[in-house]
Amino acid sequence: MTTALVAERNLILDYYERLPQAVAALVDDPAPVTEPGAFSPGFALPEPDAGVRGFFEPARAQWRELGTYGSHRLVLLDLAGNPGTHTTKTFPSLLIVARAVEYIRRTGEPVMIFTPTSANKGTALRDAVARALAAGLATPDQLRIATLAPASGRSKLRAGSLTDDAELRARNPLMVYDGERAEDVKALARQFTDAYAADLKRRHGVNLWFSLDLRNYLVADTARAFFEQDADPTDAAGPRLHAHAVSSAFGLLGYHAGRDVLEAAGTARPASRPASLLVQHLGTPDMVLSLRRGSFDRAGLPGYERGGDGLWRQRADPHFPGIADEVDEILDPTFYTHRPATSPAMNALIARHGGDGIVVSRRECLERYPALRELVADHPRPLPGDPRALREWSLVMALTGVCNAVDRGLVEAGRDVVVHGSGWYADDDVRTPAESALVPVSTVEDIAAALL
Repeated sequence: MTTALVAERNLILDYYERLPQAVAALVDDPAPVTEPGAFSPGFALPEPDAGVRGFFEPARAQWRELGTYGSHRLVLLDLAGNPGTHTTKTFPSLLIVARAVEYIRRTGEPVMIFTPTSANKGTALRDAVARALAAGLATPDQLRIATLAPASGRSKLRAGSLTDDAELRARNPLMVYDGERAEDVKALARQFTDAYAADLKRRHGVNLWFSLDLRNYLVADTARAFFEQDADPTDAAGPRLHAHAVSSAFGLLGYHAGRDVLEAAGTARPASRPASLLVQHLGTPDMVLSLRRGSFDRAGLPGYERGGDGLWRQRADPHFPGIADEVDEILDPTFYTHRPATSPAMNALIARHGGDGIVVSRRECLERYPALRELVADHPRPLPGDPRALREWSLVMALTGVCNAVDRGLVEAGRDVVVHGSGWYADDDVRTPAESALVPVSTVEDIAAALL
């Protein structure tokens, strides 16, 4: 199978003049918020001088033909090209850091970005901060990053300049939470921000930016729609479906926000808006449950029966795995969000523009793995020969979900499918940080000890 490159764009620099339109469509007030605990640097971006352009260099995406599956043309929207992350989190992270840089330049006040993360979001922000410091866009005193990841994401964390240099390591702590529920990092980070942001500003003059805000991610992801309109306009094609492995579906929501901008400008027709396919795993199937059942309750899963071989099977609902090793298995800890607040918005988009949701199991992914590896064999960074070396399963999940959905009649015949390649990386792509570079935390007070 040939993976043919059709187009490549820098999703930030090539659409820099369009980003204010996206901000205007998504943000009621783009001005900075200086109140501790609610701080935001605003949505202004720096002038794209040589240093800024170099900083944004990794924000590249590719539109690649994958061939066909059944009656469906397959296209890969490759969003994982940055070697510092190999995930789509590169794009919003670069914009987040650029906004912080613009605020620092304008006010002289330092900013510490703070985020909970399953791993990838934090990795991308740390990569962006390291790039900004290396480019001289800010000094280590002015721009810092603190991340809080669950221990379950340990294998996804990456070493780099912020862990290798002792001074930068102290200023930019990589904290690991050892509690029982991975998702609790979100509540813990929010609690610390509410309790200590004012202290940090008063004692050290640092603005703590809790950056886990949907709008911080949607703005960058609107460029996916702009790129598609340049590479393969939907108005000139047949019906299309966009497939994405999701936890909260930030990427698809951003894509649809970009479509809103294009349609409002009259450069794309609402009638040609693609449908959406949500792909999830059994550990957190919440968005598919919400879409299909109207509730996050796991009682909405089909009735699985355990066979003599120890495997769980069901045939009642094609939207869920037919076979699984465990009915609550965690295929990839990246997808850890329960009861996502984004579900109502995504459900409404699917109700209006079409689409569906499907849940995949590890066993289904492994059964398809050789065929999926062949599907992307000509890509400059193919899937590893041994799936045990794979540390990020987003692409494999999405492709498995598409193939299952097609085979089970969940995709309209003849519909083109665009697979958002939001992430894949293997052992050879990741330099794991040493234990000494990690800061173990259990409580808000532990975070305070690391940051104050």
